[in-house]
Amino acid sequence: MIKKEVIFAGFGGQGILTIGKLLAYAAMDKGLNVSWLPSYGPEMRGGTANCSVIISSEEVGSPVISEADALIAMNKPSLDKFINSIKRDGILVIDSDMIKEKINLEKIQVYKIDAETKAEGFGDKRNANMILLGFLVEKLKIITIEELLASVKIHGKKEHYNLNKEAIEFGAKEAKKYNTN
Repeated sequence: MIKKEVIFAGFGGQGILTIGKLLAYAAMDKGLNVSWLPSYGPEMRGGTANCSVIISSEEVGSPVISEADALIAMNKPSLDKFINSIKRDGILVIDSDMIKEKINLEKIQVYKIDAETKAEGFGDKRNANMILLGFLVEKLKIITIEELLASVKIHGKKEHYNLNKEAIEFGAKEAKKYNTN
């Protein structure tokens, strides 16, 4: 049985809901069962935003995650809110441009990516979310980067595809530096 539960969290405007939705679409396009549950404040930008994505080869009974396999945190308040939701040996991916604090948890795998700085190198810091998504997909291995990109081409904004592709591939390349298998 395949089952992964992921939380994405950050400020509104960072593309948190978008990357959660793109992961959900990619898993659906692969024929897996999916739940995508967004949560956000009333602000358009700057408020909090998070979403939960559950991917499973069997039916998803509830969209609520009690123990996440992975968390992408793009700011400190989101990290503080969800860090204890990660299960033992789970994955934490943070944007180290936004979260400067040292994180030393033995029970989880912690990956720090200076995603906003790297995204600026591609011409738009708003692509930090796509770098983190590419990183996470490479680490989780529930779908391939190629499957994600095919889904982004279908479900994402067409005018952003090339930049998104470059950012996702960069994130995946960064994740491979940590592979020990």
